[in-house]
Amino acid sequence: MASSVATGVPRQNPALRRTITSTTADTDSSSPSTAIGSPIDSPRPSASSTSLSSMSSFEPNSTSHGKLIDTYGNEFEIPDYTIKDIHDAIPKHCFERSAVKGLYYVFRDIAQLATTFYIFHTYLTPENVPYTPARIALWGLYTFLQGLFGTGIWVLAHECGHQSFSTSKVLNDTVGWILHSSLLVPYFSWKISHGKHHKATGHMERDMVFVPRTREERASRLGKLVHELGELGEETPIVTLTMLLGQQLIGWPNYLLTNVTGHNYHERQREGRGKGKKNGWFNGVNHFNPSSPLFEAKDAKLIVLSDVGLSITATALVLLGNKFGWGNLFVWYFLPYLWVNHWLVAITFLQHTDPSLPHYKPESWNYVRGAAATIDREFGFIGRQLMHGIIETHVLHHYVSTIPFYNADEASDAIRKVMGRHYRSDTKGGSLGFITAMYRSARMCQWVEPSEGAKGEGQGVLFFRNTNGLGTKPMNMNPPQKGMAIGADE
Repeated sequence: MASSVATGVPRQNPALRRTITSTTADTDSSSPSTAIGSPIDSPRPSASSTSLSSMSSFEPNSTSHGKLIDTYGNEFEIPDYTIKDIHDAIPKHCFERSAVKGLYYVFRDIAQLATTFYIFHTYLTPENVPYTPARIALWGLYTFLQGLFGTGIWVLAHECGHQSFSTSKVLNDTVGWILHSSLLVPYFSWKISHGKHHKATGHMERDMVFVPRTREERASRLGKLVHELGELGEETPIVTLTMLLGQQLIGWPNYLLTNVTGHNYHERQREGRGKGKKNGWFNGVNHFNPSSPLFEAKDAKLIVLSDVGLSITATALVLLGNKFGWGNLFVWYFLPYLWVNHWLVAITFLQHTDPSLPHYKPESWNYVRGAAATIDREFGFIGRQLMHGIIETHVLHHYVSTIPFYNADEASDAIRKVMGRHYRSDTKGGSLGFITAMYRSARMCQWVEPSEGAKGEGQGVLFFRNTNGLGTKPMNMNPPQKGMAIGADE
């Protein structure tokens, strides 16, 4: 995807474009099911907007949406495929899951972690490497490598959460709980919220990760009126880099503790447990409290079990720190842990944040549109081998999450033939391109708003805009009437 850096003038980006399909919108204000997967692999069939019948035949008339323009200046078109087309195009053997293969990769990744620790701990000593700066640099390499291998472990636990690890739910959840607990991840708690993310990807009021700010929210945060955003000057690069540094350093624990980047409409939780609760510190919205509005009453035992797993790991770390020294444990475990968090946040951010991707208001959202609002990227050997292809096959993953990663490339090739020009990927530059995309997306994707030429249902299709003069300019808006609150919705 030759996107590089956009200029201040909207231009056509040569990226392949993915847009929307089907017209049925999910307007249920209650919390979605916690089951993970697409309508096809969901174990609980229901007469909802995510059923095959509601997405298989009707294509909206593009003239009813007006002209939809993404951040690169490309016109957003409606595709001519359905979820059934996607499912039918995938070879049947791609759906086959193997516990033997899954466990092989688990033991392979554990062996990589153990071997790396043994080599560095045994040979990287003052006697063998007397020059201190060199020894520090090599231990830095250790933390980087362990972070990559640890991310591979994280991805395998993610496979378990989606039940794509094997055909046994007991084995999947047992392996997933052990692996994620070892990385201080609350397995079942994350599995439930992540399942809701898959059920509502791209939904501005129900998605669980990297829900962008609206123009009104961005204005309120800056203390401006909504019409003034288009008049603001460029944000300095240092501000962008500082934001990225904070996101990559503490974004993952902050998400678990405060639900940052998740939706903030907890009042609609079907059991009433979200009343008066908002994202943020000490507001009851987190992944550790069984009464959090992220969960339902039936989930309580699983949330406790997740917390037990974390307690076991924390206890083991305390014992190790007391025995071998906390300085050693900081290098052996906690620095690699920060690398794992970095890769996890970077991967998720770039899967769902790109100048070419839409987000949807409730009246314009449905499962197919949301699942299509994702993008594949390329991270070379590291992405395909060490991180098990989670970066390169994400579009497929949002259509059918139970396909195991070792079959995902073939299945991705199959659905690309169906999606055609609507498939989105950014593979330019390989691994370096993946890293630079973080900065580009941070600069170009500051808030979302409708296209200036949108009408009807198209006004519920939102695209990223920014004050940095990059890509499509923000919509021109008239000053509010006297008495309108700063940043308020009109």
